[in-house]
Amino acid sequence: MKNSIGRELSDDLMRNYQPFKSTKIGNPIVQRVAPKVRVSTGDNKVTDSLADVVRKTVKDGMTISFHHHLREGDFIFNLVMDEIIKQGIQDLTLAPSSLTNVMNDKVIEAIKAGTITHIESSGMRGTLGEAVSHGILKDPVILRSHGSRARAIENGETKIDVAFLGVPNADRCGNANGMTGDAAFGSLGYALIDAQYADQVVLLTDNIVDYPNTPASIKQTQVDYVVKVDQVGDPDRIGSGATRFTKNPKDLKIAKMVNNVIVHSPYFKQGFSFQTGSGGAALAVARFLKQSMLDKQITASFALGGITTPIVDLMNDGLVQKVMDVQDFDKGAADSMKNNQNQQEIDASWYADADNKGAMVDQLDVCILSALEIDTDFNVNVMTGSNGVLRGAIGGHQDAATAKMTIISAPLTRGRIATVVPKVGTVVTPGESIDVLVTEAGVAVNPARQDLIAAFKKVPSIPLVTIEELQQKAEAIVGKPEPLQHTNKTVAMIEYRDGTIIDEVKEIKD
Repeated sequence: MKNSIGRELSDDLMRNYQPFKSTKIGNPIVQRVAPKVRVSTGDNKVTDSLADVVRKTVKDGMTISFHHHLREGDFIFNLVMDEIIKQGIQDLTLAPSSLTNVMNDKVIEAIKAGTITHIESSGMRGTLGEAVSHGILKDPVILRSHGSRARAIENGETKIDVAFLGVPNADRCGNANGMTGDAAFGSLGYALIDAQYADQVVLLTDNIVDYPNTPASIKQTQVDYVVKVDQVGDPDRIGSGATRFTKNPKDLKIAKMVNNVIVHSPYFKQGFSFQTGSGGAALAVARFLKQSMLDKQITASFALGGITTPIVDLMNDGLVQKVMDVQDFDKGAADSMKNNQNQQEIDASWYADADNKGAMVDQLDVCILSALEIDTDFNVNVMTGSNGVLRGAIGGHQDAATAKMTIISAPLTRGRIATVVPKVGTVVTPGESIDVLVTEAGVAVNPARQDLIAAFKKVPSIPLVTIEELQQKAEAIVGKPEPLQHTNKTVAMIEYRDGTIIDEVKEIKD
């Protein structure tokens, strides 16, 4: 079977899925589900025994979830999984909002113990990505965007039995937020869906506060247990890896060019909206955008997505009216949320669910995203490396790419590896969503956007080239790689944001 962009899909795995057809989802009528509720007066839900809570809540064959707001500073995941493994629980589906490096070794241990047999996530990398890419799991991992995960939970496609949610504060009944405490990380955007739809919700915190705790992002009406732990995590390690600010001259050159593209587009006008991604150049754009907004005396109506300190600075300077915050990418952005009423916490559904009465991504004018690879059809890969191994996350990539102008910022090559290629290894975001590619070697515009091509031709400082020229230039630098060798086993299925299958990842042949 092939989908509409020509990606081959395994017939035996597609019985419960539909192949990707188009980014135009339409206006279907969908049915949402509701969780089971264990009725309780809930006078005091606090316990210091994680073992007892696991014993009461987790059974063989269940689906459990976690959030990743603390990223590499998360201490909760390994603590809970250790107890689950210790109790000998088997055949669990692990369905976190994403998986970070700090979780990898524990997931592999749980897979080898038979504790975890299925995984649904936004992404994976490091040792876990290697292990899954080499077939450690019997069944393929299901990889979804943040919006698609919210969609799957809300419609019952993913049914969470127990959600384990680390929070920096909670009262005795389970009212909690992400804004205060030693482990404060700001928005609880991804965890809010789990709290709303999981049958059982377990909060883990190192900070029990007086009742009632307000503002309450997670409410006592949703919570079954509050477990007191020694330490939830280290918020200073949120801004690591993909969210670190770049000092690379090439990245900064690309960021300046991205800013130039935005400023000379039809969308740079009073009240425009934007989102930046998590790549180094994409994050750096906010710094250059500030000066352009000051020069043109333009303010933005809102900034969206994973929020960084430069975005908060734009808000504090009066250049951005509202920050719609589903996740904070650094401690500065997290600290800001409790002090500024214009920084609005939003859940993943409000952010990006395609099956909604209107998500925030639908209102975006400009979006800046990164890429591991982009091909001459403008298809983007943010999931697998040049060796075919899982090493990234879909995140909000597909979701935010629905903006009126979606820009990919990426270097032409990374070391001896081409970024612009004839055909990406894995399609995550389809080319029909991508409008502009900005590299240090030139700017390529999707031929479907003749309006942008006409606008940029008038700007001498925007070096327009075709994407084919960029691909050929990259190949001239690094050469043609040898084709990857795979087995017939599918190790991961890539969903588009509407739940259709846009691609598969095959097992690496040793």
